[in-house]
Parts: sequence; structure tokens; C-alpha cells
Amino acid sequence: MSDLRDVAMSSKAWPFEEARRVLKRYEKGPPEKGHVLFETGYGPSGLPHIGTFGEVLRTTMIRRAFEVISDIPTRLICFSDDMDGMRKVPGNVPNREVLQDHLQKPLTSVPDPFGTHDSFGAHNNAMLRRFLDTFGFEYEFYSATEFYKAGQFDEVLLRAVERYDDIMKVMLKSLREERRQTYSIFLPIHPETGRVLYVPMKHVDPKEGTVTFDDEAGREWTLPVTGGNVKLQWKPDFGARWAALGVDFEMYGKDHSTNTPIYDSICRILGQRPPEHFTYELFLDDQGQKISKSSGNGISIDEWLTYAATESLSYFMYLKPKTAKRMHFDVIPKAVDEYHQQLRAYATQDAAARLANPVYHIHEGNVPESTMVVSFAMLLNLASVSGAEEKEKLWGFIRRYAPEASPEANPDLDQAAGFAIRYYNDFVKPTRAFRLPDDKEKAAMEELLVCLGDGDRALDVIARKNAEAGRDEPLPKVDWQDEEFLQSIVFAIGRTHGFEPLRDWFKALYEVCLGASQGPRFGGFIALYGIAETKALIRDALDGKLAG
Repeated sequence: MSDLRDVAMSSKAWPFEEARRVLKRYEKGPPEKGHVLFETGYGPSGLPHIGTFGEVLRTTMIRRAFEVISDIPTRLICFSDDMDGMRKVPGNVPNREVLQDHLQKPLTSVPDPFGTHDSFGAHNNAMLRRFLDTFGFEYEFYSATEFYKAGQFDEVLLRAVERYDDIMKVMLKSLREERRQTYSIFLPIHPETGRVLYVPMKHVDPKEGTVTFDDEAGREWTLPVTGGNVKLQWKPDFGARWAALGVDFEMYGKDHSTNTPIYDSICRILGQRPPEHFTYELFLDDQGQKISKSSGNGISIDEWLTYAATESLSYFMYLKPKTAKRMHFDVIPKAVDEYHQQLRAYATQDAAARLANPVYHIHEGNVPESTMVVSFAMLLNLASVSGAEEKEKLWGFIRRYAPEASPEANPDLDQAAGFAIRYYNDFVKPTRAFRLPDDKEKAAMEELLVCLGDGDRALDVIARKNAEAGRDEPLPKVDWQDEEFLQSIVFAIGRTHGFEPLRDWFKALYEVCLGASQGPRFGGFIALYGIAETKALIRDALDGKLAG
């Protein structure tokens, strides 16, 4: 462990860089509370979404990295802001009319439109917990309602009353003039209606720990700030929560970044050191627009997991968290194949390279072996040319290509085969567009047809390519199962037919034979699909049967 720790202390992998920042907080001694606290926040006005997954996953990666470099115990809290008032009736719930009379009430005071829980907030909290449990996250769940009502916020709230003016100064600087006139950091819960009130304070009494205000009807009320009678506005709540819990680390999206100085200042005013924070870039849809829960653009967790395993999503989340990334269906195949490339690389890497490998952080150091002997991209093309509707048809090709493979011995490949058929039918098939080859492309494809299965002709074209390049290289062994040999044939034909750049030749093969502008390594495709089958495919393409 000590050797691993030494390597981790210099690792440039971002979870270790963040973990070292957290550790530096306690370079003079361990925390008085006895642990380092990581936190993620959740707004339960809607169902958990892909951003929730990314935030908890990335925080967990940093937490696990911290546990490699330190013996200080850790905790992860998932905090639900379920005391927020319901500002509008969600459009995606049943029995919407049930909710209309409960606007501005805390979510935990709003009836559950699904009829399964005590409140709408409780329903969404249950969905969050089920969501997190499905992915095996280790966390403690905190409800803001319970936190306020149980008195766990009381000490900090009383301190906020004492230092009300200081906190207000911080907040008022960030507000427009008209908002300043009515703003208060405290939001009282109306004793009769139960609604969250956005009203100015007439008096804040630090001695009694109370606030006095007029409700919308002009009636004056005085309430203690403790015991769940009052909640904090969301920006002060951020800093107060950090102070109340002693949070050491929290990450949030770039849209929060301008508020970070506010959160930090309020935490300091309330007597605690602000946590380390990590601001991540937001995800974009296929048009480059920010993904939004309300607009439903981009891709959801359920949609991703319809076409690929969880690990591929974790891999995507790991990559460059401070860089904005398009998150749409077309990124899935690449994420799957790169994840398995990293799994295969891990087995041969030294300790430093392993700690920099995403799969180390995805699997918390217990990295499995990849049994994907065929890439996901290849499976997609195989599904395309074979018209496979069931994964067993793909296995017919896979077994010929890799006789030792089986669904039992290669479970991730078996799962990927099912995903590939689903993905092909939903995304690839509707957009395929075959074209006819031009004369140059046709001549090259005709020669490829002749060379496939004819060893002498194949070696001749390879020798011709070597001679044109001025290379005196030994000719390869004829092996129709070897994708490198097959690739060398395709490569040589492209060269001898004058394709420059050579990728134009491969692009022609993809567009004419596969109906797409991109595709797999063509030699590997031939080895998997079969010589006879590939020749038939090329002949159909040349005869216009695919583009017709």
C-alpha cells in the first residue's frame, strides 16, 4: 500500500490531484470531526438524471483516490434540498391537478401525485436513493426537511441571525436593485398555509433567535429560525450547509461557478472553512446546446443503458471533466470501444500508468479483464451487413472468427452484441445511405474482389505496392483468418490505385458497401464477416443492389 501511495502522490490523474488538495487541508493534523466529508447536492423537483450520476460518480472517484493517499476515514453525503418550495407543477407527472393547490409549499409537504409516498419530495428522494443504489454507490442520504426540523441546522441558523447583516452584505452585492428591496436570506414557512414565503424581514432578533415579517395578506408574524420554521435562500443555504456539516469537498457545474465566492464567504461568516470545490463543464447535446432536464435534450441514463453497459457511461464521465462534451447517442460506440481498449491496456501497465488509466477509477482498483474480442463498432457493422435481428446471428460470425469465444466465456461481448443490434436498428439503419462508386473506386473494388481468396493475386498486389514505394520487404504469409494480412491487401490496393490521402479509399468502401462515411478497420471486418460474404457484399455494391 505504501508503494501505491507514493505513486498516487505524484499521479496526474485528476481524481488524485483533487484528493491531494483535500488532504492538504489537514497537513497540520486530522480533522476534529474524525473524518473527511464529501458531499453532493440534489434538487428533488424532478427525477434523477445523468448529471446526478456524473456528480456522484466523480465525487466517489475522488473519495476513493483520497483513501489511497490517506488513512483518514471518509464519508459521502447526498443532500436533498427537499424543503424547497414547489414553484411550478411539473409537466411529466400524473394527477397534476392534485399539485396545483400546493404551489410554494416545501416539496415534502406536497402530496405525491404518484400515490406511493407521503409526499412528492419523499417520492423523488426514494427515486434518487434507488437510482444511487442501482449503481452501487456508497453514501449517506440527508433530507433538508429532516435536517431543519430535527434541529441539526439550529446552531448555524442562530449564528446566521447573529451575523445577519454581514451575510446580507454579501448577498446584496450580487442582486439587482429591485431585488434588494425585498430580499432576505431567511424564507419563513407560513404557520397557516405551509407555504415558503419570499418576503422581507421587518426585524431580526439575534437575542431571541427570531424573525418578524408580514405575510402576503399584511399580517405580522414572529417565528423562531430553529426547528424547521424557517429555511435559507438557496445561495446562503449552500454556505450554511457546508458550515453545519463541516464539508471538505463538493463539486458542481460551471453554472454555479460565479456563486462560489458567495458560498465561501457565507461559510466563513458562519465560522467554518469552505470546502475544496471542483467545477465541471456542462454537457452539450448534438447541437452544442446545454443539456437541460426541462427541455429533455441530450441523452438520459436510461437511454444510454439501453445501448451500452454502465461502465461505458462511467468512462465517458471520467474523461476531461473540465471540458464541455457533446453527450448524444453517437458518442456511445466510441465510449464502449475506448473503455475496453483501456481494460486491455491496464494488464500490461506499470503502477503509474494504471493509476492514470480511467478503468482504475471506474472499478476502484479492482479492474476486470475485457472479453471483447470484437469491437462494438465492428458488431454494429456486422449487424448492418448481416441484417441481424437477434444476437445469435452475430454469434455465428463471432464463433468463426474466434472459435474459443462463447456467451459464457465472453459475457461483455454477448451483452454488447445485444446492444449493437438495438443501436443499429434505432440509429444506424434509419440513416444509412449507400452510393455507387466512381470509376476509380470501382476499379479498385473489382481488384479487391479478385484478390480475396486468391493468395497469389493478393501477394502480387502487395509486392506491387512495395515496389512503387521503393521498399524491399518480405511478403506476408497468406492467412485468410488474419486481419493484418487482409488489411495489408486492402491497403495495398488503395495505394496502387492512387488514392491520396489513403483514407479516401477506406471512406469509399464504407460509403459504397456499408452505407456510412465511417467504419471499422476493413481487414478486421473481412476476417469477421468472412471472405465469401465480403465478396458477395462488394459484388452487390458494384451491381447497384445496395444503392438502388
